[in-house]
Amino acid sequence: MKSVLFLILRRIGTVLLTLFLVSMVVFSLSSLLPGDAAQQLLGQSATPEAVAALREVLGLDKPGHLRYLDWLRGLIVGDPGISLANDLPVAQLVAERLPRSLLLAGIAALVSVPLALTLGIASAMYGGTRVDRFLNTLTLTMVAIPEFLVATTLVLVFAVKLNWVSALSYAPPGASFGQFIAAYALPVLTLFFVLVAQMARMSRAAVLDQLSQPYVEMAVLKGASLPRVVLRHALPNAIGPIANAVALSLSYLLGGVIIVEVIFNYPGIASLMVDSVANRDMPLLQTCAMIFCAAYLLLVLIADICAIVSNPKLRT
Repeated sequence: MKSVLFLILRRIGTVLLTLFLVSMVVFSLSSLLPGDAAQQLLGQSATPEAVAALREVLGLDKPGHLRYLDWLRGLIVGDPGISLANDLPVAQLVAERLPRSLLLAGIAALVSVPLALTLGIASAMYGGTRVDRFLNTLTLTMVAIPEFLVATTLVLVFAVKLNWVSALSYAPPGASFGQFIAAYALPVLTLFFVLVAQMARMSRAAVLDQLSQPYVEMAVLKGASLPRVVLRHALPNAIGPIANAVALSLSYLLGGVIIVEVIFNYPGIASLMVDSVANRDMPLLQTCAMIFCAAYLLLVLIADICAIVSNPKLRT
């Protein structure tokens, strides 16, 4: 038990160190973006004196390492600064948008994960058969099609041609169940399309790897049925790899949701991040980027913990 706890604490420490290094990269890369935030706010007709005065007010005249330390300190205490474009606290803007993105990603995961695992396990269970070949072809086709093409096609078919749903995907507070389904159908279906394919293929590979082990052959020789061999013997030992597959697939939401929110004009944190790039709103851009990185590292950490708990070999 102590060894497991030590490994988990070490993984957490590694994640925190990685997040610190990522913060340095995010701050450095965002500072290299072309243009000047003060010039952007004042417009091209502003005088150099006015731009210099605003840069001093915003703290942009400080050396880079001092600005980074100030930003990191504020990030740790939950005050990442003021949005340059909106003149509002970044924490307030993020608090308004983040729940919407989490809702969209949560619905997509809730629909995708069970179906993807079912398809992956079924494909591994009937490996080499027509069922396996059909599922492989289907998932490979789904992976090959980019999400922006899926989203655009869905809008053209269901919103423009059939007029079943709106191309703008947002259900206001108090919306009925039908309005909620109509608002989230297209973005969730877009995320579902690629998410299921990736997760199913990686789950299939994890289960197939366990089915080739000697203990599975022994179970077959003892007369165990195929479902029993897969569900009682192979699947428990494949929990670690499957957890990694789920974590890596869900991390796709971090990138895919940006494209989906922009195409469907969904008011989430990803579209807020895109707007911050256009406005050169550095505090908002850096905070949004750190949220995406932290979410990815959290998924990887959860997958590592699942693998450590489920596989005794990883505890040494």
